[in-house]
Amino acid sequence: MKQLDQLLKDITPRQIKGNPERRITGICFDSRKATPGSLFVAIKGTASDGHEYINMAIEKGSTVIVCQHLPSVCDPRVCYIVVDDSARALGLLSSSFYDHPSRQLSLTGVTGTNGKTTTATLLYRLFRAMGYSAGLFSTVANYINDETYEATHTTPDPVQLNHLLHQMVKAGCTHCFMEVSSHALDQKRVAGLSFKGGIFTNLTHDHLDYHKNFENYFKAKKSFFDMLGNEAFALSNADDKKGKEILKDCRALCRTYGLKNDADFKARLLESHFHGSLLQIDGTEVWVHLIGEFNAYNLLAIYASALLLGVNREETLRYLSTLKEVKGRFQRLQSSSGIIAIVDYAHTPDAVDNVLRTINRIRKGTEQVITVLGAGGNRDKTKRPVMAKVAVENSDRVILT
Repeated sequence: MKQLDQLLKDITPRQIKGNPERRITGICFDSRKATPGSLFVAIKGTASDGHEYINMAIEKGSTVIVCQHLPSVCDPRVCYIVVDDSARALGLLSSSFYDHPSRQLSLTGVTGTNGKTTTATLLYRLFRAMGYSAGLFSTVANYINDETYEATHTTPDPVQLNHLLHQMVKAGCTHCFMEVSSHALDQKRVAGLSFKGGIFTNLTHDHLDYHKNFENYFKAKKSFFDMLGNEAFALSNADDKKGKEILKDCRALCRTYGLKNDADFKARLLESHFHGSLLQIDGTEVWVHLIGEFNAYNLLAIYASALLLGVNREETLRYLSTLKEVKGRFQRLQSSSGIIAIVDYAHTPDAVDNVLRTINRIRKGTEQVITVLGAGGNRDKTKRPVMAKVAVENSDRVILT
């Protein structure tokens, strides 16, 4: 439980109607989850408006309502807090309610179109292998040390996010690695969090059903680096066309990584096979289990981030060579007859192109490349024909689901 007046110190209310001197038992933004003594935040979303469910939240016991405009009739038993942006307020209040857990560990966020899951997950695995207590937020699953929690979104809502960060602190975690999606940034899900570092992987065609155009998509990604403080680091892909622009006006320590252009952290892909790759990272050769140029970028970002977080270079390279692929991310399977299957989440034209070009570079030339391709329902439809075109150009046979 928390005193409301203490929580309000982290936001700037436009108006307070009712007595703010009361204790809060919890925070919710779904009226169905309201409980006696809870604080309900009314958020206007893309599908529904939380302001329409204020009375339902009150009926279920909410005694404080945070909203952007007052209802036509106010309940005298309830305290109404009017703010300019209730989505942002939810993040700030959730962080405060759970004692600002992100300030008590080293939180690193990974954003970009492709490579978020691999980069965040392998950073988590790297730090766990080196003996650190660490947590993970990813598309596949969330972890507190070795305990798994179901992931329903790439980036959880602010209440769940801060609750799990609070649990990580209680479990003794010193580090946490987190995928930060463009939806989460646009919806202010990470508002109120304190990041030690931010990693930019790349930016290609995706989510235009939500953001409407590429510039809005880029602005959402850039907002993450704009929020980083001067005690954090910002690591960007120097080979991406938006890699330099995304760091513009960033207050953090800005560093770059790349395989082609000048960068602070450099790597070369020397060899690539279906069982692994030989990389040269900052002048040192290292054999890794991951395959392809796109994974060379992921591993270089992981290496650079570990160093920026204070880990020894030699130790980082040693453990980097032990990392295995993430499930469903260029995951290699082989039958008893020698047929190789590659399972990959590739959900953008660029990702499909990367996977198929990697396979075509490695194969001996006699094997057929048969691609089975689908796209997420109710998502960006404009990328589907582009993905199909890329598949046809780089495969012997294509099956579209």
